[in-house]
Amino acid sequence: MKDFSKSEALFERACRHIPGGVNSPVRAFKSVGKNPLYIDHGVGGHVVDIDGNEFVDYISSWGPLILGHANPVIQEAIREELAKGTSYGACNAREVEMAELISSFFPSVEKVRMVNSGTEATMSAIRLARGYTGRDKFIKFDGCYHGHSDSFLINAGSGLATFGTSGSAGVTAHTAEDTLVAIYNDIESVERLLKQFDRQVAAVILEPIMGNMGLIPPQPGFLKALRELTEREGVLLIFDEVISGFRAAKGGAQELYGVRPDLTCLGKIIGGGLPVGAFGGKVEIMDLLSPNGPVYQAGTLSGNPLAMAAGIAMLKQLSAPDFYERLEERSTAFEAAIRPVIDRYPEQLSFNRVGSLCTIFFKPGGVKMNNDAKQSDTKRYAVYFREMLEQGIYLPPSQFECIFISLAHTEEDFIHTATAMEKALAKALQ
Repeated sequence: MKDFSKSEALFERACRHIPGGVNSPVRAFKSVGKNPLYIDHGVGGHVVDIDGNEFVDYISSWGPLILGHANPVIQEAIREELAKGTSYGACNAREVEMAELISSFFPSVEKVRMVNSGTEATMSAIRLARGYTGRDKFIKFDGCYHGHSDSFLINAGSGLATFGTSGSAGVTAHTAEDTLVAIYNDIESVERLLKQFDRQVAAVILEPIMGNMGLIPPQPGFLKALRELTEREGVLLIFDEVISGFRAAKGGAQELYGVRPDLTCLGKIIGGGLPVGAFGGKVEIMDLLSPNGPVYQAGTLSGNPLAMAAGIAMLKQLSAPDFYERLEERSTAFEAAIRPVIDRYPEQLSFNRVGSLCTIFFKPGGVKMNNDAKQSDTKRYAVYFREMLEQGIYLPPSQFECIFISLAHTEEDFIHTATAMEKALAKALQ
């Protein structure tokens, strides 16, 4: 058994000073029946906790560490920028270079505004969509997560074409009334809402590849049908590519599936691991933002030079001609290593992968929709998670999160993972 005594003691201290002992609920490990680990450092595809336990890390800081931990190019870029200062509350040249890089990856992003998190990006994109269309309501999809802004913390209502209901204390009923909830991969659910609330909907926002109920890819034709429908109804289409951007493909899900949204929200990777977010899209929409237009959005630390330097160093490495070919080779090798283990349990497991994102669901028969994912056996996943941790594999502490493959993961890591899975699944599924 691994020794986690230092992490246990630190968590006890944390609980006295921080709500729940954590600064983000997903770190709490509650759903897997364990207290969180405290990470001391990371190198390549591995992390080491304060007790000295080393793990193959498949969280990758929830996505941005596509090059692995402590990438030397990114570290050097941060060091060089840090020597100049940390923040100016003024314009810096790095912001412009970042905007140009993002547009080169995402042709749909003609102009971009930097922010400090994915939550800021999605919140601002909805405000901008409302300002552009003059409409109040918007449609989200049950199971898609867009940060913790009030408007997004809405659950599905009792019917397919109803108002959502608040999923969090502190969210007013009035806010919930403007959020409509559709079903991912069900275009008819969107059509019904648009018909019921004719000319009242400003935008449809979604993760084009769902990543917050585990990985669920769009069904063939779904995104294209959504694009055609929103164009016909004068509704803006917003892709939240905080997870899928740079992960599913160089240009995200919109490149992979050939569908261009009106607005795109980005985060995580464009900061090279530092706090950052962005939203961008068509010129005529983006120019409604202040100081050009009437839609207000601001942030003192937006475009922070340290985050910009780290993100530029990251994106330049991702721009290498063979980068995504190599990343797909890594991801394919991971799947090849674990597939034989998963296939031994066809009556209990399913597996989804798109690019360097994947999820093992403790549910048979495949996962194509949010309701499929909800049927997963979370108790068995919790046992599996704890056993994998004992075997030196650090997985997402929730059934409903993605595994993130990095270019720093090795064949040895994948073999180790497959071996650990054999033992962990034998216990979890007994």
